Amino acid sequence: MNQYSGLKNALIAFCLLLSILYALPNIFGSDLAVQVSSAGGKLVTESDLDKITDTLKSKDVNYKSVALSNRHILVRFDNNASQLSAKDILKTSLGRNYVVALNLAPSVPLWLSNLGGKAMSLGLDLRGGVHFLLEVDMYAVMAVSIDKHYNELRTLLRAERLYKSIKKEGERIVIRLKTVDTRAKALKIIKSELSDLVVLETNNQDKLMIYLAISNNAQKNAKKNALKQNITTLRNRVDELGVAEPIIQQQGLERIVVQLPGVQDTARAKEILGAVATLEFRLVDERNDPQTAIQSGRMPIGSKLYYFKDGRPLLLKNRVIATGENITGAASGVDDRSAPMVNITLDSIGGRAMLDTTKKYLKHRMAVVFIENKVETIIKNGKTIKKRTTTKDIINAATIEGVFSSRFQITGIDSGREARNLALLLRAGSLSTPIEIIEERTIGPSLGADNIEKGVLSVIIGFMLVLIFMAMRYRVFGLVANIALTLNLAMIVAVLSLLQATLTLPGIAGIVLTVGMAVDANVLIFERIKEELGSNSDIQKAISSGYDKALLTIADANITTLIAALVLFSFGTGPIKGFAITLSIGIITSMFTAIIVSRAIINKIYGGKKHQELSI
Repeated sequence: MNQYSGLKNALIAFCLLLSILYALPNIFGSDLAVQVSSAGGKLVTESDLDKITDTLKSKDVNYKSVALSNRHILVRFDNNASQLSAKDILKTSLGRNYVVALNLAPSVPLWLSNLGGKAMSLGLDLRGGVHFLLEVDMYAVMAVSIDKHYNELRTLLRAERLYKSIKKEGERIVIRLKTVDTRAKALKIIKSELSDLVVLETNNQDKLMIYLAISNNAQKNAKKNALKQNITTLRNRVDELGVAEPIIQQQGLERIVVQLPGVQDTARAKEILGAVATLEFRLVDERNDPQTAIQSGRMPIGSKLYYFKDGRPLLLKNRVIATGENITGAASGVDDRSAPMVNITLDSIGGRAMLDTTKKYLKHRMAVVFIENKVETIIKNGKTIKKRTTTKDIINAATIEGVFSSRFQITGIDSGREARNLALLLRAGSLSTPIEIIEERTIGPSLGADNIEKGVLSVIIGFMLVLIFMAMRYRVFGLVANIALTLNLAMIVAVLSLLQATLTLPGIAGIVLTVGMAVDANVLIFERIKEELGSNSDIQKAISSGYDKALLTIADANITTLIAALVLFSFGTGPIKGFAITLSIGIITSMFTAIIVSRAIINKIYGGKKHQELSI
């Protein structure tokens, strides 16, 4: 009695050893680091690594180590001064084709890292940085959608000369027809060409009037797409800030959370997040040489000089074929030859302009220009002024291979990753609708370190008090519970590390609460064993009955708490989710350690042996 099989003991030991192994990365701490990655679609190379090391050595900046991965270069430092100095130097020397970001790099040994060991991801309140809560103007979304449908409808009906007048009234479009006979024809055109519009039933019996509104499904899709496009755009904007691990995610139906670890300049962050960008499609001037234009200083009539990000010049025609406002979709993929490409979808206005252009200029090149307007706050002569700058970069120039209109492909792209980046730029060239910052918080790095110190201290104090109480109250059984509690803490840390769940202050609170709750199961078991000993002199039966009879009560208590934690996770936001995650993990691991692990240890001490009394 009270003995587990060898296989069961081996499985328990394996789970515990695995937990300890994957909890280990968190004891090694982190290094101050600077992360360098490419701003384009290409990977960093050994030549970039050599350039960085040579630059730092020439400027006498001491660094701890430098390493190259497939996506970035990580330079580690011993102190904050060297880190900040290196960031400024590398940002200046490498130029705008690279993103230079401050980072905290875990000091996990190579052997442990090769086994998949990672330290827990720390939230903004533990690392320091800025937090923004942005609200998307959904009224503007609907206004833009109404304008778009209004313009398309007017163009379609004008071609058939069906309406006398057409105007917008709030969220409705009102059409006055020329004759009653044209009503059926107008409705047929609307149904076939603009399926997102629905005819409103009104008390007005005038057959010359048609009242239209955007359908509920179309409204939902417009709001959803606007939110997604703004999130994509904001991710692209954050690259300009040089943030290593930003968090940009949807919150609710109308809001976006932006967290920028390591950033302390909120003014700069707000200027970047609110910058306005757009795209333009222009024909390439095939007849004139850009180098000749540069040397002479005179541009050919009807053309203007533009540059790629790498500095290559190209002459483009002044006439704009379509802009980013005409793009309704962009997705990367591969063509028939397995070469990377980007599928573009334009609205009806852009499609017609593209059709006319491609018919006339087949086999000519067409360029995509990314234009961004930025606002920067500077101090000049003691006064704060707004400095507005505009950057215009060619991101692609491909040959027109066939006649197309609203749907076409951009080819001639070097890699699949570059195609994905291009699709992102096309989709996220500009914010699809205005956003407003409704909440702003700044957490300093010293405050983040202080939060970590106090959070760890609270866990240690709570942990030690529980250990002392259990050892004094239940003696040997209390020591067994303490071992189980220690292993439970290791399992929580291991699971958080493996899931890479972001640990925040509320998450630490969840761990502290779990530490207190974890021994509840052992208290119930031990008190039940005491009751059994009072009515039954058989020690083995008392142990067995104590665990078996307390199991249902323990399960009920933990399951109800787990349901509450899952509800918090489902309906909560931000800090509440962090608390719910650690609490849920703690409940599951505490049931394993308190019931199974503690019994395995008790079985080793008392199982199958004759004892006169229990130390409980």
